[in-house]
Amino acid sequence: MSSLLLLPTLLRQLPARAKIAVLTYDSKYCGEDLLGIDDPVERARVVIGGIEGGKFWHDELKRPAPPTDVAAIETDVSACITRLRAAHPEIATILFECAAFPMVASAIRRIAQLPVYDITDLCRLTMASTA
Repeated sequence: MSSLLLLPTLLRQLPARAKIAVLTYDSKYCGEDLLGIDDPVERARVVIGGIEGGKFWHDELKRPAPPTDVAAIETDVSACITRLRAAHPEIATILFECAAFPMVASAIRRIAQLPVYDITDLCRLTMASTA
């Protein structure tokens, strides 16, 4: 399962000119083939950003990895969103692809003042549909 399964639904919920920022751990590994969007017009509405080079990114490459630094995740994700929004002010929603990001979703919602979705939202929807 991947939160990217939410992408087509989220795109349909937004105005035609609005964009979605997909945030991932390392954007060079989040290619268009993973997005599941064939329409080039819809694909142009998706902006991919990663936290590569940040503290959390470097920490996760260490062996053994140090304890998770939630503040570092928040800092790295906030910086990525700031960069993306400067380049794409039409961003109206954020989708976290990385499974480590949900722990900062509430803080990012407050900081960015945008809706934030992640794998936990997909899991909740799935569980609610079967209950």
